[in-house]
Amino acid sequence: MDETELPQATREALARTPQRRDWDAFAAVIAALIGLLALCVSGYTAYLQRQQVRAQVWPYLEPGMSGNKRELIVFNKGVGPAIVEGVQVFVDGKPQHNWSEVFSALGLNYDRHIPYSTINGVVISPNDHIDQLLFEKPDDFNRFTAQIKRLRMKLCYCSSLGECWQFDDGVASGEQTHHAVARCEIPRRDQFLDNENAEPAQPAPVPAQENKS
Repeated sequence: MDETELPQATREALARTPQRRDWDAFAAVIAALIGLLALCVSGYTAYLQRQQVRAQVWPYLEPGMSGNKRELIVFNKGVGPAIVEGVQVFVDGKPQHNWSEVFSALGLNYDRHIPYSTINGVVISPNDHIDQLLFEKPDDFNRFTAQIKRLRMKLCYCSSLGECWQFDDGVASGEQTHHAVARCEIPRRDQFLDNENAEPAQPAPVPAQENKS
């Protein structure tokens, strides 16, 4: 049948078919773009949420020294717990493995036990600290601080999300003492192992009783 013999309405419908197909393709493209935009928004939202969680569990360890209390401390100034994964202590650039080695390398021979707390492998809560080393006698503390410049400490610690940082108090002037690391990888031969062969706790001194008349 000749197309000219078709009714006018049929001829118009056939003429509009390509245009309708073009609109269908355009609508499909729009739907795909909307889906892609929704995916990007979802990914960005997840990224922002992770950044918020990172900020909420961010630890920040900073060793220090208290002259009044005659002690070395490690303080967590962050807002999340700090998981200490590795500790290194050097004297004159040589790694030491415990406080006895440190004192010996510094030429310090104490006639009494110097109390210390384990920090390698512990978790330090936010706004909390550990008394790393405590000198009961001022003379003992003064002898130690006189040699403190020969001492260098490195701490590697992680957040509860597995993000890790290293503190190094021996970096050159102007450099950052903290920097992010992929993971805490310290060879065991260089580790400061204050959590092994720990000395037993010393009993508290018994106060002298007053004589009763």
